[in-house]
Amino acid sequence: MRLYTLLSLVLCSLIIYAQPVPEAPIISEGDGPYTQLIIRGATLINSTGAPPIGPVDIVIEDDEIVDIMVVGYPGVEIDSSRRPTLREGGYEIDAEGSYVMPGFVDMHGHIGGRWQGAGGEYVFKLWMAHGITTIRDPSCGNGLDWVLKHKELSEQNKITAPRIQAYTAFGMGSEEPISTPEMARDWVRDNAKKGADGIKFFGLSPKLFAAALDENKKLGLRSACHHAQMEVGRWNVLHSARAGLTSMEHWYGLPEALFSDRTLQDYRLDYNYQNEQHRFGEAGKLWKQAAKPYSEHWESVMEELLELDFTIDPTFNIYEASRDLHRARRAEWHEDYTLPSLWHFYQPSKISHGSYWHYWGTEEEVSWRQNYNLWMTFINEYKNRGGRVTAGSDSGFIFQLYGFAYIRELELLREAGFHPLEVIRSATLYGAEALGMDDMIGSVEIGKKADLIIIDENPLQNLKVLYGTGAIKLTDDNEVVRVGGVKYTIKDGIIYDAKQLLADVKDMVDKEKEESGWELKQPGMK
Repeated sequence: MRLYTLLSLVLCSLIIYAQPVPEAPIISEGDGPYTQLIIRGATLINSTGAPPIGPVDIVIEDDEIVDIMVVGYPGVEIDSSRRPTLREGGYEIDAEGSYVMPGFVDMHGHIGGRWQGAGGEYVFKLWMAHGITTIRDPSCGNGLDWVLKHKELSEQNKITAPRIQAYTAFGMGSEEPISTPEMARDWVRDNAKKGADGIKFFGLSPKLFAAALDENKKLGLRSACHHAQMEVGRWNVLHSARAGLTSMEHWYGLPEALFSDRTLQDYRLDYNYQNEQHRFGEAGKLWKQAAKPYSEHWESVMEELLELDFTIDPTFNIYEASRDLHRARRAEWHEDYTLPSLWHFYQPSKISHGSYWHYWGTEEEVSWRQNYNLWMTFINEYKNRGGRVTAGSDSGFIFQLYGFAYIRELELLREAGFHPLEVIRSATLYGAEALGMDDMIGSVEIGKKADLIIIDENPLQNLKVLYGTGAIKLTDDNEVVRVGGVKYTIKDGIIYDAKQLLADVKDMVDKEKEESGWELKQPGMK
């Protein structure tokens, strides 16, 4: 068996996305780009760390922001003589009372999979409906050719989809097991020639890992790693960062780097990595085994990662069911936006990856809540000291739905201690920096691409307004209403009606329900 396939099966069960999903239809539902587009009267959150300012008029020509003009004061009628002039053939959006931000970057975006029954169009529209204009596909589970094809179609705006960064799983496409450093280097060079943007690792022997990272760094490509337990005992995050890894996913490998009174995780003695409840149940006890916050060893690991300019993409949301299973499986969007096939994939199973609810109970959830406290403490302090923390969702598993889960990730960054402006910066500018794309996207600045979100509510006051289902609000007349939801997602200067994209997704779900006679039922219910 080829090495990359073995790693997929044993380390992260990548077999679940091994088969390609259906291709997205070649049709773009957006309007534009226009020779001139003016967004008028908005409050701007530019994501550089600056506070909001408005009203502003943002002038876009084709796909470039060419001017940002402050045109008045809050609560004062705007003097039209101060505003930029709309040229013949131009288009304008009245955004008075609305907020404008950069498009979001999802640093961990798997594009569905056949086992989940989630096709490309379904996933792409959920992302775009939530303002996600760029994703990093970590492992290209649908095959590199499939991902590169859709990357090109997205770049040409022939499909409704975020732009895609393709990070192949190490070893993908190799015709024989990779067993020597030179073979590892050869694969890395071939991977770059095929057009991949980077590499996703799951763990390797130290000599192979060091060689692959060194070669990848020489080629100027970036990298990510899920430090799976099968190799983390001899190669943790510090080893990877020193060798040239540019980012880590989740938290695997970080607590192990923080061990000060042991060298290995305190595994239960009947532990089996292929038993998903063992894997995730024991993981909930891992941060307790690491050095205490602000201890000497904790500080030394923190400072070394900072010195290496290392990026952490925590993906808090994907493990939230571990600390509150009821909340995750009862999320209100499941009824309307989760495909029956995807709901089936989430159910307790000894086969489906992440479906580890063999007998998940109070003890496991309490451990995971304590896990989160320690994990979030490290991440927040890393941010406070200038470290780059990004936002990623890893959706399609563990009751986490594309788009919706990304917004939940932003809420969890807030819970970790991030100011809402810091949350938005992690979701935009820092993601762009981590991908080497911050000269193009990630902030609203003159000279950058027109990748923007327009929303009628203030997301800094309540991040929940970014959910497609909006936020619940009681009016002065004692009426319960829904407010928010992204209004427009603008990518490459093209305007998409975010609420219509979400309606399209609901139609897909309704169609599958009708064809299968399916209705959502909670696990174990008849």
